[in-house]
Amino acid sequence: MVSVKKLLLLVLCIYHSLPARAGDYKVLATGSQKAEAVCGEALVTPSSSSGATVQLSHRYGPCSPVASTDGPSIGELLRRDQLRAEYIERKFSSGNDELEQSAAVTVPTNLGEALDTLEYVITVGIGSPAVKQTMIIDTGSDVSWVQCKPCPVPPCHAPNGSLFDPAKSTTYVPFSCSSAACTQLGGDGNGCSRSQCQYIVRYGDGSNTTGTYGSDTLALAVTSTVSKFQFGCSHNEDGFDDQTDGLMGLGGDVESLVSQTAATYGKAFSYCLPATTSTPGFLTLGAPNSTSGFVTTPMLRSKTAPTFYRLLLEDIRVGGSPLGISPTVFTAGSVMDSGTVITRLPTRAYSALRSAFRARMTKYPKAPPLSPFDTCYDFTGLDNVTIPSVALVFGGGAVVDLDANGIILEDCLAFAGTSGLSLIGNVQQRTLEVLHNVGQSVFGFRSAAC
Repeated sequence: MVSVKKLLLLVLCIYHSLPARAGDYKVLATGSQKAEAVCGEALVTPSSSSGATVQLSHRYGPCSPVASTDGPSIGELLRRDQLRAEYIERKFSSGNDELEQSAAVTVPTNLGEALDTLEYVITVGIGSPAVKQTMIIDTGSDVSWVQCKPCPVPPCHAPNGSLFDPAKSTTYVPFSCSSAACTQLGGDGNGCSRSQCQYIVRYGDGSNTTGTYGSDTLALAVTSTVSKFQFGCSHNEDGFDDQTDGLMGLGGDVESLVSQTAATYGKAFSYCLPATTSTPGFLTLGAPNSTSGFVTTPMLRSKTAPTFYRLLLEDIRVGGSPLGISPTVFTAGSVMDSGTVITRLPTRAYSALRSAFRARMTKYPKAPPLSPFDTCYDFTGLDNVTIPSVALVFGGGAVVDLDANGIILEDCLAFAGTSGLSLIGNVQQRTLEVLHNVGQSVFGFRSAAC
């Protein structure tokens, strides 16, 4: 007869030999397995066939349409990212005079060099005939702008020799100083010169762009155009050396592309940020034909900071198990931001995530921290590593399972703690189609979209 002790030992051996459930862990290809660029292949699958879709690329990767550069170091990128996070937090801080400033003329006022954390670009056409312009996308900005002639080089940099010349466009119209479009810029950042509306975007490090605020035809695709698209025509810049032509504002205020195209596309857009810099994603204006395949959660808006899109994070799952974080931790809501790199969580939530993640990563040696990351690993000599899954649980029960490339960045857990507002960064959004249905006040998430 088998003793109880031997039977217990047998049960324990069987238990520990069982494989983990597939959803509990993910396989991550390390730096030694760099993906081959597949920029020319049609890997993107937008959910809407009736909207306007353009290819989206990482600005520093091989799929980028602008001149190839190495970009900032990871340390510098994270430093700038922290500045952006602090700026957004201030926008929601009660009693702060910044809340009353127009987002249109402070895009973003105290961001400084953190503008360079914006990582994804699209190529569109502006004018008649259309001139190709490669523009950074930003859900945390409203006013769009491109470099225009005349603008001395320097300060304008004409990355592709493609400065937009409004004088050569048959559809360009500068706004008058008394026009409604000029008035809505608000604040003290807009002005008047020769009866034409002037805009200015200032940055905290002293860099700025100024010029004429007007409208022209915007070509998103061969068959998708936007007439009378409002944007800034930059004639003077200071402090920029970027290789892009300008910025496309996708924020929630009245000046953004999303608001301007509401009558056509229903004030809805979605994007998919690729897993790596070596593959493309997409940006689509318009809601999907069906929300089948999406998990949805309510969108929260703020009158004091109308640019930003918020949602309610309720819990986090690690390796399939909920952390059981108290709802009071997330009462301030979370901002979904394409320009913030990493996700920042309230300190209590981040501590719980870190502890659960570390407990499942004991087989890998630790590496020195990389500020603001404090949970890093040494994957030297490994082609693939197995990491615990991480899923975000939003209001209404929407569970969003993160891609492996949305969990680890530079061999570190790609999250950080904050004492203020939580932010969902673009690393955690990778491979998801993130739907912003502003008109219906709904966020949607569809997995493996690019």
